[in-house]
Amino acid sequence: MKAAILHELNAPLAIEDVECGPLDFGQVRVRVLASGICGAQLQEIRGEKGGPLPHLLGHEGCGIVEEVGVGVSRVKVGDKVVMHWRKAAGIESPLPRYKIRGEWRTSGRITTFSEQSICSENRITPVPTDTDTELCALLGCGLSTAMATIEQSVRWGDRMLVIGAGGLGMAILASAHLGAPAMVCCCDVHESKRDATRPHVDRYFNLLGEPLSGEYDIILDTAGAIPTAEDALQRLAPSGRYVMIGQPAPGKPVCIRSARHMFDGEGKTISATQGGGFRPDLDIPRFLAIQDQLFASNLVTHRFKLDQINKAIALVQQGEAGRILIGFDA
Repeated sequence: MKAAILHELNAPLAIEDVECGPLDFGQVRVRVLASGICGAQLQEIRGEKGGPLPHLLGHEGCGIVEEVGVGVSRVKVGDKVVMHWRKAAGIESPLPRYKIRGEWRTSGRITTFSEQSICSENRITPVPTDTDTELCALLGCGLSTAMATIEQSVRWGDRMLVIGAGGLGMAILASAHLGAPAMVCCCDVHESKRDATRPHVDRYFNLLGEPLSGEYDIILDTAGAIPTAEDALQRLAPSGRYVMIGQPAPGKPVCIRSARHMFDGEGKTISATQGGGFRPDLDIPRFLAIQDQLFASNLVTHRFKLDQINKAIALVQQGEAGRILIGFDA
C-alpha cells in the first residue's frame, strides 16, 4: 500500500510503498476512505510528541473493514467505521507492524495517512453503511472533540470565547448552539478567518495579538498560543473557566500575570481536556443522530489526495485552512 511516512522531524512526509504485517490479537485491517489532518500531526512533525522514527501518522478517519484478527467481536468484514484516537470498547491490541524500507517497524494503534491501516479494535466504531464518509472522518477527532467539549463545559447563558478558528475551532463554533451560550466570540491570528466565522459569532472576531476586551464565563483555547493564553486569562469573569484543548509547545511556561484576579467570585479555574472526554462507542452514534444540526459540510475547506499531503499540511501550518480531508480512491 501507499503511506505517508515521517522519516525526519520538520521535513516533508515521504509517500512510499509499505507492507502491512499479519494481524495480531485484537487487530483490524481497514481500507481507508478519508482522513482528516489535525494539529496533533503538526506536533508530531515538529517532534513534540516523541516516539521513534520512522512512523505513520494520522488519527481521524473513515474506512471499510477488510480483515479482522483473533478476538475481534465489535466489527466484521465490510463494516464502515469511524477511526479515532480515543479509546472505545473492545480490545487494546498490540502495536501494529509495517515493513518500511525493508525493516519492520511498529506504529500507533490508529493511523490514517495510508491506503490501509492496522487498527486496534478499540480505536474504531462501526456506523451505518450509508453514513457520509466525510462526516465519519470528522467524527474521528475534531467534530467529536468539539461537541463533547460543548456538552461538558458550556452552560446555558455563558459568554463564550473561542481562541483559534482552525479545524477544531470552527467545529466548536458550529456546535456551540448545542450548549446554548448567550454570546459567542472568536479570535484568530488570520484576518481571512473573519468571513468563515461570521455565521457563528455574535459579537466580534478579534485578531490574535490585539488586546481582548470584555469578560467571558468560558474560554475554549484550541490554539495553545502562550501569549494569547496569558492575555485571555485576564478576561475570565468571576467564577469563569479556561479550558485548554490545544496544547502549548512542551517546556514553555504560561504566566498568570496577576494571581489576585483568579480569586474573584467562587474562584476561576484552568483545566485541560483530552478530546473533550468523548467516548467514541457511546457518543458517535448520538452525534450522528443530530448530524443535521452540525453544519459539518461547511467545516471542510480543502480536499486533497494522498500524494498531495505535504501541500495540505503546509496549508494547515500556515493557518490557511479549516479542516482538510485526504481522500483515497475507492
